[in-house]
Amino acid sequence: MRTRPAARAGQYLALLAYLVFLAFPFLWLISTAFKSPRELGDLHPTWIPKDPSLDNFRQAFEEQPLLEAAGNSLLAALAAALIAVVIATPMAFVMARHRSRLTTAATGWVVVSQAFPFVLVIIPLFLILKNLHLINSLPGLIMVYVVWSLPFALWMLVGYVRAVPRELEEAAAVDGASRVRTLVSVTAPLLMPGLVATALFAFITAWNEFFFALVLLKSPEKQTLPVVLTHFIGAEGAADLGPLAAAAFLATLPSLVIFAIIQKRITGGMLAGAVKS
Repeated sequence: MRTRPAARAGQYLALLAYLVFLAFPFLWLISTAFKSPRELGDLHPTWIPKDPSLDNFRQAFEEQPLLEAAGNSLLAALAAALIAVVIATPMAFVMARHRSRLTTAATGWVVVSQAFPFVLVIIPLFLILKNLHLINSLPGLIMVYVVWSLPFALWMLVGYVRAVPRELEEAAAVDGASRVRTLVSVTAPLLMPGLVATALFAFITAWNEFFFALVLLKSPEKQTLPVVLTHFIGAEGAADLGPLAAAAFLATLPSLVIFAIIQKRITGGMLAGAVKS
């Protein structure tokens, strides 16, 4: 009993240190985005800009098509998240409710597939998309994002489906509901927190993805935001630090805002699901 307050204090300190560790790069990015070129070259950098300025943001928008690139990223991320969730939901329902050696092997393959490096699949993937005439197109990139995020989305939703009581589905079957009707009317509403969390994962994965977009998109007007950010780095590796920090800060805002909005709905959906069950 005497050591419990000390252990709790240690846990809080460890959590605080972890939060500081995570927040440090983002806070430094914000500080850099508002510094003047003269202050960026200072040998003794400071946390808080001495003379905050929006010049870096203005220069970033003047040098690169950030809004167009952000629109491409938003379209690809939203489409990939929606399609991945729509495909993964019925698949997760089948894998969770009908366990067999095949579903166990499929689950193992889903987990193992996440260990494949991008470089291992980029050449056959490029050839497939070339034959489908989807190179240098957002639909082709969206297809890649869906395929890449689908295994982990499926793995996430299987766990959420297994948490839904079978008794609810059995009661619906007794009332004459088909499997599709049961999935849509009974299981899906209780899966809403899982669906939102899975969609958020797929969206953030697609929004931040760089390698596939770099290889598959060549036209400047079709490039996504992570690719456009590399244009602030010169041929010799010299970075235009101020505009780069400003553009990178703007690129992180959508994910933070969406998560801040959705996390309340995830919590509310969990409570509602608990009451229904």
